[in-house]
Amino acid sequence: MLGPSGTGKSVFLKTLVGLLKPDRGHIHIAGRDITRLREHDLYEVRKLFGVLFQDGALFGSMTLYDNIAFPLREHTNKTEAEIRRIVLEKMEMVGLLGAENKLPGQISGGMRKRAGLARALVLDPQIVLFDEPDSGLDPVRTAYLNQLIVDLNCQTEATFLIVTHDIASARQVPDNIGLLFRRELVMFGPREELLTSDIPVVKQFLNGRMQGPIGMAEEKDATQVEQELAALQYQPPAFEENHLTPRLLPSPGIPRSPRWEAIEQRERALGHLPTVSAAAGGPGRPQNGAERP
Repeated sequence: MLGPSGTGKSVFLKTLVGLLKPDRGHIHIAGRDITRLREHDLYEVRKLFGVLFQDGALFGSMTLYDNIAFPLREHTNKTEAEIRRIVLEKMEMVGLLGAENKLPGQISGGMRKRAGLARALVLDPQIVLFDEPDSGLDPVRTAYLNQLIVDLNCQTEATFLIVTHDIASARQVPDNIGLLFRRELVMFGPREELLTSDIPVVKQFLNGRMQGPIGMAEEKDATQVEQELAALQYQPPAFEENHLTPRLLPSPGIPRSPRWEAIEQRERALGHLPTVSAAAGGPGRPQNGAERP
């Protein structure tokens, strides 16, 4: 989920888990409208979720092990032996084995993110929400985190919903992308459709430029927007980055589910499209005037 600052992305996540009530509309999770549930029933639905907050939201006085074990101790009746097995399993998944006794203040921001992710996964949720997981991380750590997210999604098959401002991540990681602007969902659909969209606000956001509907205060005069977009007609083609970046795939050795095998096959096909001749439906004019899919 993309969008300028202040458009309601974090509010959207809080509404999904029932921390905020929407003014209108409905939210259906596992066939239940959470906007109408009583607190007890809402509590049960929340168990389907795992959440990774921007700063990891770890308890500073607890070790990483105790932070990750916290949901199991609070929401289950598992024995300490079972809890230890699960916690170590999740810590291994995020590459934190050996750091069990460290405090959050003793580790890097990237490690705190991974610890928060392990805690979000500890109850085996069906839906995991990421609130700007790349905030505060350098590009290299962000790349490692993106690969970890893809690998974990392949292993758990849970639904991952990521709120981010990082365009490189948005180009590589998701199946689908949505863009919020002025508290409305401007566009939602497969990654390829949004990355090649001609909608002005989508192109402006993906290319990180000033010309377009998004302003510093998110409001621009319509005439100004038209003039800015018209001026872009004279920019060289390299000014736009309206292209498809290859999808980030799971690391070697990660077991592939049928879903991921289909994704990999599709990515291979997309990668070969630029080499296909125009007569075969590749780049160039489609035959018989038909539009290519």
